[in-house]
Amino acid sequence: MTEAKLDTPASSSRSLPDFKKCIKLKYVKLGYHYLITHGMYLFLSPLVVLITAQSSAFPLKDLYDLWEHLQYNLISIIVCSTLLVFLSTLYFLTRPRPVYLVDYSCYKPEECPKCTKRIFMDQSRMTARKEAETVMFGAIDELFAKTCINPRDIGILIVNCTLFNPTPSLSAMIVKYYKLRGNIKSFNLGGMGCSAVLISIDLARDLLQSCFQTKALTKRRSKYRLVHTVRTNKAADDKCFSCVTQEEDANGKVGVTLSKDLMVVAGDALKTNITTLGPLVLPMSEQLLFFATLVGKKFFQMKIKPYIPDFKLAFEHFCIHAGGRAVLDELEKNLQLSTWHMEASRMTLHRFGNTSSSSLWYELAYTEAKGRMNKGDRLWQIAFGSGFKCNSAVWKALRTVNPAKEKSPWVDEIDQFPVEVPRVATI
Repeated sequence: MTEAKLDTPASSSRSLPDFKKCIKLKYVKLGYHYLITHGMYLFLSPLVVLITAQSSAFPLKDLYDLWEHLQYNLISIIVCSTLLVFLSTLYFLTRPRPVYLVDYSCYKPEECPKCTKRIFMDQSRMTARKEAETVMFGAIDELFAKTCINPRDIGILIVNCTLFNPTPSLSAMIVKYYKLRGNIKSFNLGGMGCSAVLISIDLARDLLQSCFQTKALTKRRSKYRLVHTVRTNKAADDKCFSCVTQEEDANGKVGVTLSKDLMVVAGDALKTNITTLGPLVLPMSEQLLFFATLVGKKFFQMKIKPYIPDFKLAFEHFCIHAGGRAVLDELEKNLQLSTWHMEASRMTLHRFGNTSSSSLWYELAYTEAKGRMNKGDRLWQIAFGSGFKCNSAVWKALRTVNPAKEKSPWVDEIDQFPVEVPRVATI
C-alpha cells in the first residue's frame, strides 16, 4: 500500500524561543541588506548638504574670476569637449545592443485530439512529422497573431528539438510553410536536452547584436528585456557526459537512460552556473557575506558552512525546468526558495508534465496568468540538459502584464490552481 506524505515546514517543529530568535535574525539581515544597498546614498547625503552650504556662501567675484580664466583657455575647453563627445559616441556605438522578448506562445491542443497513451505512441511512430507540424505551426500562428509581425520580416529562425531530427529539418519545414525569405539565418538544434531553450535564447542574442541588417522590434512593443545569459557545460567530465543518454534496452526499444549520479551532477553544474551568475545579479550585501565566509573558510580555516546567497533579493520570479519532483525539491532546498516561488514550476509539472525545454515558457505563462508580473520585476529562468548542461537567463519585465489581455494555455483553468501536490511518496 502506498501512502503519500507531505513535508511539514521546519518552523512548525521549533519552540517559541527559537522562532523568536529566527525573527530577530531575519530583521537583522534585512537591516544589514538595507544599510549596504543604500550605503552610497547614506554616505553622499551629508556630503551634498555640505557642498550646497559652501556653494551658497561662494562670492560672486570668485565666479566672475573663474569665468574670466575660462575665456583665456578657450582652446583647452574645445579640446576637452571634443574628446568627451568622441568618447561618448564611441561608447554608444560599440556597446552591446539590448535584446528584447516581444512575446511568446505555448501550444495547447483542443479537446478532440486527446487519446490514450497507447494510441498516442502508435500514432506518433507513423505520423511524427505531422504531429511536429501541428504543435509548431499552432504556436507560431498564435505568436504572429499576437505581434502582428509579417513572416517576411523575420531574419533569424532557431528551432530546437532534442530527439526528433528529421530531414528536411524542422527549421526547413517552418521556412517552407510560412514562405520565409531566402536569406534567413536558420538554425536547427538537436540533442541539446531540456536546456536547449536557453541555448537558443543565447544564440539569438548574439545574432541580433551582430547582424545589423536584421529587422529589430522596438522596446515599446516588448514585454521583457534580456539582461544576462550564463551557460555551463560539463561534458568534459565522463560522469557528467553519460548521466543522461539515449540508447536501446535489451528489447531493442530506444529510450533515455538516467544515471543514479544525476542529482549530484546537476548540483555541481548548478553550483558552477550560479557562481558565475551571482556577481552579476546579487546585491552587494549578499556578495560581501559570501566573500567573507569564503575568506574565513579558505584562509583562516574556520569551521563554517559555505554561505548560500539569498537569490530572492535578486529576483521576484523563478522559472525552474519542470523535469521532475526530485529536481524541484532539491533546488527549492538548495536555493532556499518558498512554496510561492516554486508554484509555477510545480503546477506546470502537475498539469502538463515534463515538456522538456518548453516548460520554462509554460511556467512564465502561469506567472502571467496569475497576474503576478509587474513592471520592473526580475525573472530567473534555469534549465538542465544532457551533456551535462546548466543554463540561466535573466529577464526584466518592461510592463505590467494584464492576464485578461493575454492568450495563455492556462487561461481557462488558472483559477483551479495551485493544487496540493504530495512531495514525498513512501511505500
